Amino acid sequence: MRRALIAAAATGLLAITGAAGCTDGGDTATGSGSKGGRSGAPPIGIILPDTSTSQRWKVDDPKYLKAAFDAAGVAVDMQNAQGDKARFASLADKMINDGVKVLMIVNLDSPTGTAALAKARRAGIKTIDYDRLTLGGGADYYVSFDNVKVGELQGQGLIACLSAQQAVNPIVAELNGSPTDNNATLFKQGYDSKLQPLYDDAKYMKGPDQAVPDWINSEGGKIFEQMLQQWPRIRGVVAANDGLANAVIGVLKKNGMNGKVPVTGQDATVDGLRNILTGDQCLTVYKAIRPEAEAAANLAVSLYRGEQPTAKTVGQPIGQIKDPESGAYVPFVSLTPELITKGNIQHVIDDGFADAKDVCRGDPYDRLCEENNIN
Repeated sequence: MRRALIAAAATGLLAITGAAGCTDGGDTATGSGSKGGRSGAPPIGIILPDTSTSQRWKVDDPKYLKAAFDAAGVAVDMQNAQGDKARFASLADKMINDGVKVLMIVNLDSPTGTAALAKARRAGIKTIDYDRLTLGGGADYYVSFDNVKVGELQGQGLIACLSAQQAVNPIVAELNGSPTDNNATLFKQGYDSKLQPLYDDAKYMKGPDQAVPDWINSEGGKIFEQMLQQWPRIRGVVAANDGLANAVIGVLKKNGMNGKVPVTGQDATVDGLRNILTGDQCLTVYKAIRPEAEAAANLAVSLYRGEQPTAKTVGQPIGQIKDPESGAYVPFVSLTPELITKGNIQHVIDDGFADAKDVCRGDPYDRLCEENNIN
């Protein structure tokens, strides 16, 4: 995890005196103003999933979470499971044994997440599902975006791009996220809700439809290569995130089809934005990670202090979401996603999520940024 400290205060965060700590290995820094767990360990533990499937888990979420807890003056032990379920379980066990007061996780799959949440619950630890709902896990709270809406934006955006090309009865491929990630299920629910009526009316033809295990981009590229071999007339691709979109575009480039086949994405990564500028990617969906991280930090601080979280203290509305596996309703801090195309890339930059220097670096991106007034 990048260790750079961000000085900006998190909006609406409850002030607690002291200095915050964060780790990416075995050493733990504990804030002087916070009552930690056993032996002074940080009172809040966070487990992120990996550093390979999206830049957010390697760079963005650690940065914004660290800044938010620093602003609160609360120490945090933040670790990454590196895509390893055994490591995830080991990290959870250590945090629980260290006596954290709040455990926040992004599960690798629901069984692994459920086991960690159950252990925390038995230890009297408050729990938060961050970004991904652990099915059947029974977390005390869930913080994420409206993920069905994310998929709806992807579907709407692809339809708009195909309409702009005046596509007639296009074959659409769906390259879905990991089958073990409930978010991927919700994304698919969203874009299918927009595309299925067109399939039913024979305006579009539904092509290959396959999930990518564990969101592994290289696997996504292999799967799409097979799709294209079997369906060489594919004319639109729903790729569940920018990493998979980039893998799809790589395959399309090898076949001289990039820019001719609209591809969706998600996460507003630098690569995704650059692909939109060149016309190789139709859109991405921006999920503003800073307010998500700040809301999760606000929530964790409230729970650590033994307070009842409210929309005012968390900084975002609190509703409920039904766990489709257990049938239980989980308190849900929900944020709203945004569709990004070439015309509003600047918003992602103005928001501080992407740097124009990265997006516009080198040819042809410097020229394309100038043409599209991106600075």
